[in-house]
Amino acid sequence: MKKQILGLSIATAFALPVAAQQSVEVLHWWTSGSEAAALSVLKDNLEKQGVKWNDMPVAGGGGEAAMTAVRARVTSGNPPTAVQMMGFDLSDWAKQGVLSDLNELAMKQGWDKVVPAAVQRFSKFNGKWIAVPVNLHSTNWIWANKEVLTKAGVMTEPMTWDEFIAAAEKVQKAGFIAIAHGGQPWQDATVFDGVALATGGPDYYRKAFVELDPKALNSPTTEKVFERMAQLRRFVDKDFSGRDWNVASGMVISGKAGFQMMGDWAKGEFINAKKIPGKDFLCFRTPGSQGSVSFNTDQFAMFKVGGDKGAAQIKLASAIMDPAFQTAFNVVKGSVPARTDVPDTAFDDCGKKGMKDLAEASKKNTLVGSIGHGHAVPASIKNAFYDVITRHFNGQIDSKKAVAEMLSAAKN
Repeated sequence: MKKQILGLSIATAFALPVAAQQSVEVLHWWTSGSEAAALSVLKDNLEKQGVKWNDMPVAGGGGEAAMTAVRARVTSGNPPTAVQMMGFDLSDWAKQGVLSDLNELAMKQGWDKVVPAAVQRFSKFNGKWIAVPVNLHSTNWIWANKEVLTKAGVMTEPMTWDEFIAAAEKVQKAGFIAIAHGGQPWQDATVFDGVALATGGPDYYRKAFVELDPKALNSPTTEKVFERMAQLRRFVDKDFSGRDWNVASGMVISGKAGFQMMGDWAKGEFINAKKIPGKDFLCFRTPGSQGSVSFNTDQFAMFKVGGDKGAAQIKLASAIMDPAFQTAFNVVKGSVPARTDVPDTAFDDCGKKGMKDLAEASKKNTLVGSIGHGHAVPASIKNAFYDVITRHFNGQIDSKKAVAEMLSAAKN
């Protein structure tokens, strides 16, 4: 009897700390240096609250590999606590009834008042919050190495498309790679975001790639967008195929390349490398797209979990929406806060510009969902667009054929 009691006491002593330990299992694709640094801000915040962070990184900048991993986990009946998601992926999972209802927390903390309506479109399903926005990224950016531009004789920021092409030619003639790019479909489509906005403007962009208007898609403007994509292809080095986006950023940072056309997460790589905006590198909108913003927002979808996991999940959601975290995270990440009540005091020049551009675009209705990042059309159409854009960029189809195939993808 004494042995049994002693054994039970020992078992209980070891069991209690385990039961009391809350934890979150977070699946994401933030694996670059700057992304990992940004995520550690959230991890440290939770661990101070006694919540253990179980990290599940799945490499791949566009998130395709991560979504494959999530499907496997959900199918097996063992979903992660939270998963990084974007755009229509959120509503797709919500339709399956596997995401938690965060409405009680959202109402208590007033999320409706501080998160832009364009973001809430993806954070909510049937009027209820099912995800927590971490940031707002914009994709129509160009990043440039200032020293490379000076050596190439590019002394002013290009303001028009023709000026940008002329600047790229100068950089190439000076012996540098003009445009650092990674040959992955999502990266090709990210470039396409900025080119489409610069070529046709926000009204055309919305009609063609969000509303899928046949006349807008099957137009000379769309053909011109593809012709400009073909122009850019001349400035990409021969080894671009399969290159990760952060490697391309590193080419600009190290002075091997002049420009990179990439979303504002690229800024995190420059900051992580101790580079200073205005001094070491420049940030500006794709020439011709000034005043418009193509956006995507990283969110954490909360899957239905019970018990201590559910309580830890609420702590995670609350920590993400904390204004102090939104500042600390986005300063490192390169994005801007998902909350509109966060001041820009802690942000650098590029961050301040991003926040100002967002406010202007939101006010003027020139804030449009990113084609390349699942905020314009659902995944099935997005992936069909990816295929057309990438095959055209690789010279497998001409611009007229690309227009016809985009139209077909939208119809089907």
